[in-house]
Amino acid sequence: MSASGRDCGPLPAPSPASGCAAVGSSDQGVDSKILNLATEVAESSDDKIPVLLLKLKEILEGPPLGSKELKKLKEDIYYYDLIQYCVLVLAQDYYHVPGSWYTAVQLAEVLSTACVGLDPKQEAEEFYSKVLPSAADSLILLARRLQTRFLKTAEEADKQDFLRYFHNVTDSLCWLLSGHVQLAQYVLQSDHLLQLLLTDDVETGAIMVSALLGILQVNRTLLFSVKEKNIRLILDELIYKLSATTNPVIGSTSIKVLLMMVESHPPTLRILCTSYIGLCPLLSKQWTGRGFDKELSQLLELLYAGSSEGRFYRAACLIQAAWRAHQTRKQMKNLPKVVTNLQRCFRAKREQEMQRQEKRREEEELKHQLRLRRHQALRQFRQRQLSLLEIVPASEMDKYLQEEKERSALLIQKVWHGHRQRRNFTQQKQALKEFKAAVIVQRAILKFLQRRRNLRTGILPWQGPKGLTDTRRLELRAKLDEYVKLHPVSQVSEERTNERHCQAQEMLGQYLMSRNLERKSEQRQEALLAQINTDIELLMNAPSLKEATKKDTEVFNSRCGPVAARARQSHNTLLQFTRGPWWKKLGDEFLDPEDMDFDLVL
Repeated sequence: MSASGRDCGPLPAPSPASGCAAVGSSDQGVDSKILNLATEVAESSDDKIPVLLLKLKEILEGPPLGSKELKKLKEDIYYYDLIQYCVLVLAQDYYHVPGSWYTAVQLAEVLSTACVGLDPKQEAEEFYSKVLPSAADSLILLARRLQTRFLKTAEEADKQDFLRYFHNVTDSLCWLLSGHVQLAQYVLQSDHLLQLLLTDDVETGAIMVSALLGILQVNRTLLFSVKEKNIRLILDELIYKLSATTNPVIGSTSIKVLLMMVESHPPTLRILCTSYIGLCPLLSKQWTGRGFDKELSQLLELLYAGSSEGRFYRAACLIQAAWRAHQTRKQMKNLPKVVTNLQRCFRAKREQEMQRQEKRREEEELKHQLRLRRHQALRQFRQRQLSLLEIVPASEMDKYLQEEKERSALLIQKVWHGHRQRRNFTQQKQALKEFKAAVIVQRAILKFLQRRRNLRTGILPWQGPKGLTDTRRLELRAKLDEYVKLHPVSQVSEERTNERHCQAQEMLGQYLMSRNLERKSEQRQEALLAQINTDIELLMNAPSLKEATKKDTEVFNSRCGPVAARARQSHNTLLQFTRGPWWKKLGDEFLDPEDMDFDLVL
């Protein structure tokens, strides 16, 4: 197999004898799945081994976490050299392996899972001194190769896949370090980890800074066993990222890493104060107000306290405290006036609240009085009905009840019609107002358009005729004579004149007939309006239902009186018209008797 383009040679076959030597010459107590898998790996070709090793994931997911069974499975995996196989397989190129780089990521997860919680009883020194460091190196190298391919890939889909694979491998590395704390020192001093951290890419850089934070959280005393050279290299890269990028994720994580290093390792604070003099202004100017001010302020306080600028920082704090004290004393002097205004506003608000409560109580009292009056009126009405029922004979009871129902229905209809008419009137009033406004606007616009049209066509307002001179009068007279000569009047015979006269008389008769019909319809409309007005006046002047008599109801039930009076007036008018002189009847041959004017007759 090849790793990164280099030939690593054939993989060695697993040696179960090494593990069996510790537990006996037989394979008793070993899981059959692990034994079968070790046999398959030993008998398979190099390109099939990575896919076979993925079966370890299913084997490790079976027992519950922290159980003795799971611990025994991990020991068997280690004794059969399957962990060493995973370490070796991770170094090869996965372009020609089924599943490509996704298989490598899964193998990284299997390797970290198999190593975490494993404490072999035999060959423990080899496990802690060789296997674990080689496993960490394999994970770091795999992350480095994924980072390189992420930076070189042009397609967006492939870049996202490689970024996700890179994140998973770093998580596997952090998981491995959380299970073996002593391995964090080796990883932190690894040159490959520094190469992963030295990148200008924002996405992978954020992931690596987060991974560095996770490594430091595993063991806070880790920096005491790390060389100062490596610490300076890490600080150089972190401060470079803080100065060269504006990404909030990188900024927040880098500040948290610096704060953790300063709090857990005092020599780091000395290095920052002596070698990075402009760090405090950089952090204050570029990263203040970005959402992590708490960690930033803690880091700045530590940096100011450990540097020569601490004296200026304390002086600034003293000046600020004095200024705040001055402002507080000034506010205390104005406190009585503020209290007075507050009391005035409170009293005004309380007075308004009392007025609203009083008004609410009055409204509730009014509603209560209205309900009482309504109940009293209803009780009196029912008592009056009972008294009337006692008076009315039994034979007329049905008739009385029917009349009561009709009166009730009329009352309900009257109230409903009045409500509907008032509502319609309100709506029509608004519509009429809008209509009048539209008419005014249209009239103004039409006048404006007419004036502009006149200005365009050059039509000036009429100024009246000018006086005619004698010369102009003679010219017009000559034109008139010439026109008369050119257009002589044709002679019409007497028969033609009589025929036209008859036609004119017929047209006049038709016109008079149509005019009489129109007058009759208009008079009927006027009579109907007058009748409606009369009915309205009668209804308005009519007594209430309690005081109404039978004579009052006859006025509304019968119209014989007005009809008889109108007929009598028409008859008298016709008689006087026939008795009048002949010269008063000229042109009234087609006049209707009801349309005759009484003044003309007299």
